[in-house]
Amino acid sequence: MRPLLETFRMKKHLRLMAELAVNLFLPWLAYTLAKPHYGEFGALVASSIPPLLWSLVELAWHRRVDALSMLVLGGIGLSVLAMALGGDTRLLLIRESLISGLIGLAFLLSLPLKRPLVFYLARATVVRQDAEHGANDFHDWFEEPAAQRAIRGITAVWGVGLTGEAIVRTWMAFHWPTERVVAIAPTLGYAVAGAIGLWTFWFVRRLKTQDSNKPNSSADSE
Repeated sequence: MRPLLETFRMKKHLRLMAELAVNLFLPWLAYTLAKPHYGEFGALVASSIPPLLWSLVELAWHRRVDALSMLVLGGIGLSVLAMALGGDTRLLLIRESLISGLIGLAFLLSLPLKRPLVFYLARATVVRQDAEHGANDFHDWFEEPAAQRAIRGITAVWGVGLTGEAIVRTWMAFHWPTERVVAIAPTLGYAVAGAIGLWTFWFVRRLKTQDSNKPNSSADSE
């Protein structure tokens, strides 16, 4: 069992390294190599090719598109639109920011609703894990005021984080040299998403711990 676990961890590490290389290093390398021959605009288009190919491979291999692939593909779509409209290089630089900003705004706009956006994402995750009882159990859990506060809290954190990251990257695109933006902006996106993801993981683990301790505390009181 242990060799299998070690092999699995190694594959996960290799996959993470490949994903970081494709989405961080290769776009910068493609931009640097293409700029002398095709100009700044062409170099930005070239920088989009590695993550696009990665997204297509992921789609063909797993038959699904994950969140990062959707972000990249959306950015490519905005790039094509910018070229069709005669947009300048700044529009290409902020293409991912527009997608993440819109997603973050959708999180924030869903906060006043009875069921914020994270409710549907969390329910889909629970149903995948338990197709028979997951939906009913999740709806029962969401009836508790503490569960509703937790869902709204996660929705707010993701909304503020994604919207804030989009604002910062847009400012960078219009105030920094293009080379610096291409090199740093993707890292900023990963850092923000990673920080929010780690916080979400910690927060969910905390909720599970509190829920598991409830029966014990009630039993002790009896």
